[in-house]
Amino acid sequence: MAKKIIHESGKRKSAIARATLKPGKGQVFINKKNLDVVEPEMIRMRMKEPLILAGKKADSVRIDVNVRGGGISGQADAVRLAIAKALAEFDSSLKDVYLEYDRQLLVADVRRKETSKPNSQGQARAKRQKSYR
Repeated sequence: MAKKIIHESGKRKSAIARATLKPGKGQVFINKKNLDVVEPEMIRMRMKEPLILAGKKADSVRIDVNVRGGGISGQADAVRLAIAKALAEFDSSLKDVYLEYDRQLLVADVRRKETSKPNSQGQARAKRQKSYR
């Protein structure tokens, strides 16, 4: 197989992750830090899900992910989506595995924060109460 470089991106809320997959030895870097040093552990495990499902197929590639915006949970889901999309592009047999396990691995969650309305002091739906009637 030709040595090709794959670029994929993932979004969750306001977090955006860009993954670059190239031939390597199974290393994964998030913002130039090894995935194994990411804390807290729950977030690390969430980011590792697509790699665990890929099994041995992920051992022949190196994945570099740049993630910006949002909080740690949104960033974790964005990273997870970007890694899964890159691996599915690398090996098309993984697509069915990911879809069967969790559709969120390949399809972005499009929900966003609801915009604030007038007369609501920063809240999306709550309005100021009237003192009459």
